[in-house]
Amino acid sequence: MSKSVSKNYIYNVSYQLLLLITPFVTTPYLSRVLEPAGIGTYSYTYSIVSYFILLASLGVADYAQREIAYHQDNPHMQSRTFYEVNLIRCLLVGLSLFLYYMVVSSFSGDHIIYWYQALNIIAVLFDISWFFQGLEEFGKIVLRNFVIKIISIIMIFVLIHTPEDLNKYVCLIGMMNILSGLSIWLYLLKYLHPVKLQEIKPFRNFFIIVQMFLPQVAIQVYTVLDKTMIGVMTGSPLENGYYEQAEKVVKLSLTIVTSLGTVMLPRIAYAYAHNEIETIKTYMMRSYRFVWFLTIPMFCGFIAISYNFVPWFFGPGYDKVVPLMQILSGLVIAIGLSNVTGIQYMVPTNQQNKLTITVVCGAVVNFLLNLFLIPMYQSIGASIASLIAEITVTAVQFYLVRNVFSIAEIGRLAFKYLPSGLIMLAITWPLSMYLAPSILHTSIIIAAGCLIYGGYLLLQKDPMIDMAITKVREKLHR
Repeated sequence: MSKSVSKNYIYNVSYQLLLLITPFVTTPYLSRVLEPAGIGTYSYTYSIVSYFILLASLGVADYAQREIAYHQDNPHMQSRTFYEVNLIRCLLVGLSLFLYYMVVSSFSGDHIIYWYQALNIIAVLFDISWFFQGLEEFGKIVLRNFVIKIISIIMIFVLIHTPEDLNKYVCLIGMMNILSGLSIWLYLLKYLHPVKLQEIKPFRNFFIIVQMFLPQVAIQVYTVLDKTMIGVMTGSPLENGYYEQAEKVVKLSLTIVTSLGTVMLPRIAYAYAHNEIETIKTYMMRSYRFVWFLTIPMFCGFIAISYNFVPWFFGPGYDKVVPLMQILSGLVIAIGLSNVTGIQYMVPTNQQNKLTITVVCGAVVNFLLNLFLIPMYQSIGASIASLIAEITVTAVQFYLVRNVFSIAEIGRLAFKYLPSGLIMLAITWPLSMYLAPSILHTSIIIAAGCLIYGGYLLLQKDPMIDMAITKVREKLHR
């Protein structure tokens, strides 16, 4: 395993950020052009199609990435897995499209936006990023996404100008997702080898795939059902629009944290396949430290900058996004920790049943809280429910792995970064309230926060800061 974890992490952060760069770069424009109601309509209709995207995926990508990682030294097994997985994908996408047609046809009103959203189901068929993730070849994924996302950004500014262009926007995003998947197929020729037809058995490990699908279903309940329930229970696309924008910004930053999980999954899967238990424990504690190092300043930062950031970024009419961002900022810590335990440890070590238990607990908590909180507090109620659900998932996961990892030690790692985060919050919060909302002032606040947080840790000789400085020095001396 000669591939660099830090290099692959950088590649994967780039990959995940590029997946989201279009909505991030274009959000200030789209929030003004499509207005809160248009953003809410997009959010609600996408929440409907998401369930069918989930069915089309069926946990196949996680299973396939793990299998490719297990057999990094066996090209024949990699090729067999590729053919088997894509046969399953064809069947699942076909079934999902049929069911989606039946459901949408029963809706009243105009269906055109729903048919455009169906392009996202088709895109699942062509997405083979799992193959290169399993091989730890993240550079190839980054390259194709960079090109596609730049094209997407240009097309949005060229084609989308009024609220009536909402359908055109939905169609454009779906087509770009399909093109993004197709573009990486060009790299396959050097990796695939002939496999005898009788060896290809797509349902060989179907039970395991279903096991890996179950936690995704539960996760979907408290990541997408929120938007569906807001739309149904409030009847207001505005509330969905506020929630969509707040969640989008928080989830964008969370990408930097969860990208480590995608990189570490094949690394830990390889170690598990070779029975290197102590190596796994070392990797895991490093990951927990890394998550605390990043998420504590993110959590404090969102609370501090929201008043200054939201008015200029989203434009007029989005004031309610401020408290939503502050509530949802807690997700970066909860999801960051659960990603380490669930994705980096439970999935590659064949403990997906435990992962299912944890996310089902979170889904039940989220659904029940939504029933009570959304009617009373609308999108704010949904945000509170989401945060409590994610905390529940993390807590249950820690309970299940308490005999493998020291929970006390994981907790102590947090106190190495909490003081610097609180000092940063105490200084940047007044700045955010005092300075007028603008991109310049938000940038000043963020820069000040980074300097305060990093400077404190530098004085404390924190190993994460020392490692970052060492990496930079190595690059400069090459």
